[in-house]
Amino acid sequence: MGARSPLTLLIAPAGSGKTVLLAQWVHSRPDLSVDWYHFTPADADPAHFAQRLVAGLGAKHPALADLAAPLGEARGGLGVGLIDSLVVALTEYEGEIVLVFDDLHLLPGREIADDLWRLAERLPPHAHMIVSSRVDPGRRWSTHRLEHALVEIRQSDLALDDVETARVLDAIAGETVPVDAVRAIRERTEGWAAGIQLAGLSLRFRGGADPDALADAFAESDRLVVDYLSEEVLAALPDGRRRALLCLSVVDELTGPLAEALCGGGDLDQVGGGEELLRSLVRESLFVAPVEGSSGRYRFHHLIRDVLRYRLRAEDSRAEEVLLGRAADWFIAEGGSAVAIDLLLRAHAWDRALALILGRGREVYERGHAATLARWLAAVPPDIRRRNEHAEALYAVSLGMSSNAAEAEAVARSLLLDGVDAGVELVLRTYIAAAVQFRPHPELYLGEARRVLEMMDDRSDLVTPPLMGLGHPTLLRTLALVGGGRALFFLGRFGEARTWLRRAAASPGGQYPPYRVHTLGSLALLEAIAGNLRLAEDLADDALSLAADTDLLAHPAPADAYLARAVVAVQRGEPEQGALVWEEGMRRAEANRRTSLVWVGYAVGRLVDLDSTVDRAAPESVPVPLARVIMEVVRYRLAREAGEPFAAIPRQARWSSLAFEEVAALLARGHSAAARARLDELAIDVTTAEPTAVVEYELCRAWAAAEAGRGAPAQEHLRAALAIGEREGLVHGFLRAGPAVLALVAGLPENPGAFRRRVLERARRRSTRGEGLLAEPLTSREQELLAYLPTRLTNVELAQRCYVSVNTIKTHVSHIYRKLGVQGRSAAVARAVELGLLPETTVELHPTAR
Repeated sequence: MGARSPLTLLIAPAGSGKTVLLAQWVHSRPDLSVDWYHFTPADADPAHFAQRLVAGLGAKHPALADLAAPLGEARGGLGVGLIDSLVVALTEYEGEIVLVFDDLHLLPGREIADDLWRLAERLPPHAHMIVSSRVDPGRRWSTHRLEHALVEIRQSDLALDDVETARVLDAIAGETVPVDAVRAIRERTEGWAAGIQLAGLSLRFRGGADPDALADAFAESDRLVVDYLSEEVLAALPDGRRRALLCLSVVDELTGPLAEALCGGGDLDQVGGGEELLRSLVRESLFVAPVEGSSGRYRFHHLIRDVLRYRLRAEDSRAEEVLLGRAADWFIAEGGSAVAIDLLLRAHAWDRALALILGRGREVYERGHAATLARWLAAVPPDIRRRNEHAEALYAVSLGMSSNAAEAEAVARSLLLDGVDAGVELVLRTYIAAAVQFRPHPELYLGEARRVLEMMDDRSDLVTPPLMGLGHPTLLRTLALVGGGRALFFLGRFGEARTWLRRAAASPGGQYPPYRVHTLGSLALLEAIAGNLRLAEDLADDALSLAADTDLLAHPAPADAYLARAVVAVQRGEPEQGALVWEEGMRRAEANRRTSLVWVGYAVGRLVDLDSTVDRAAPESVPVPLARVIMEVVRYRLAREAGEPFAAIPRQARWSSLAFEEVAALLARGHSAAARARLDELAIDVTTAEPTAVVEYELCRAWAAAEAGRGAPAQEHLRAALAIGEREGLVHGFLRAGPAVLALVAGLPENPGAFRRRVLERARRRSTRGEGLLAEPLTSREQELLAYLPTRLTNVELAQRCYVSVNTIKTHVSHIYRKLGVQGRSAAVARAVELGLLPETTVELHPTAR
């Protein structure tokens, strides 16, 4: 095993010596920086493992402290964003670094493992990954074998030979074991390290036993290791030591104080306390080893731990439950309630476990640990959980928060059918209303939101369960208002949605930071699409600033605000400037499967990157009405720009973006009279309508008048559209109208103002890009950052401006350098100017930004 390959796999059964080999290799390479991660069942929650990984790297390596862990990933893995950030951070790390991932088989799914393989494929030359597992990971590693010099260490490689077997037996038994006995034991165990170690212990504790007889016993019998351990080793141990081993086996990791809590004083007095007991077990090869990289922590070999537990249960059916309760008490006293809950669930102490679970606070939601909460509650037998309506309600809420909206709604509605206390009903209906972000048919959830508000107005005395500190009526009212506002937004009813969301923002519960980030972001997205760009930008910046101040930037909450900034960029005619924030918004919306918002983001992505395919598959669900409208608009627009306008766009009942395309198609096909008639039928009040609607309506009026040869009215409508557009910077409507309208704008007799010049300049810029000169074109996100490279802004300043991590900036900049075939910032600017991707610039680069 060495550090020359990016990936090393250790695949062998329990007891083969994987962890021992790793520890020995690490100790033999002090020149390497090694980060060791033992997987545990808690790592089934990707948010938990991602945060543990990032915290571990940041604590040990200050250069990696800028990493930010996302709070969830839709498919259950670490996520593309974190992998990108890890690659960039590891690339810039000075010195060789090794990441060790031990006991991969403990993860229930493949998503995290698949992401580790993706990371291994992209590791820089000075970074390496070692993965150990009892079972073959199967997928993806064959690619490493063929392309990346994969190092594989398997059971046959770990099997001890005769010489190694003799050394182990002699050391443990305390005497020289005859060669024939060594050979027989090695052959019967096939070099299996745990079997040989047990044989050595049998020789030691049987006191003068004949080694040849022991070899014969191996040769004559296929008895399981549990028989050897119980009959040969445990039976020979002093009573105090035996009791200690059985007691200690109930927990996965041990410390001195925890050992004392489990064993009590009697069995420890002889050895001098818990820490000394654990050290003595290590010295005596009694299957306890230090946890690598964690001073003062120990663990049993997994196989022997399980055997000890079986023996403990066989001798006293209730002993394990008592010991688990004792360990839970110790962890509670030490502030480790999460570990205590796992122990109580193993002990089937359902009531105690539920009491602790129900006592959890808002940190579960804020830190993205809802999946762990749902896992705990799922471990409680359903009949017991359902007897506690607060627990069942929390189960529904935690399922929803951990991206299982359909199951969450089913649990909540089933509980409602059973009949619950009015306070619990209020909580359940509120969270059902909030599911509008995750589920289709927003009109259904709007009805639930209205019902919640009616209940609260009719029953001001309702007492609600706390449920993570999120069950207070003030927070429930805010959540219902946001849910109803979002439902109205997804339905395209902007005026009503604005009223609901403003009420939410002004409510007492709307001051709770995560809810405020959600609310301001949703308002910002609404205003951006409506055309109130200055307000939208302020709202989005307020949401993102608050998220930054309260450590919520990696939380799904800012998704709406990021998407709002992307829409503002589109509306201003600079879609490439919205690509980076669009990506950030989509990642957060996808992180907890907020499908309705993902649909809106997907549709907005078509506007950000109109001329190419969005690099995401459409969500696998029914689009909400707003998203469907945006995508239809894009489809009609592209057909019109290609000279093939649709002949039969459905007639609209009121003015909208679809109505604009209906009229524009008529005008493009030369049916100006029909277009004018439709405009009269769809007339709007330009003093109260949304800015986007007013601009589009005035432009259609101007186009229709020009087609009829009425120059003066055409110019009047154009000037009205320009006035509204200039107030908000609404360039997109003019670009969307197409060449005919842009020609009218250019032909206005007066000297063009700044906004009119901007409209015409943006129209010209769309057709004069140099990406075709690159073998691998820049993405929209990379084009956005490319525009910043000639400035004095450092990577840190760019990250602050875009509300993303420094590593996200570094990731995209490194991709730009690679595609341009350059090594640094100055060279990238020069190459981009040469290709026409950037205009000539005389801005001097900031020294730290080169």
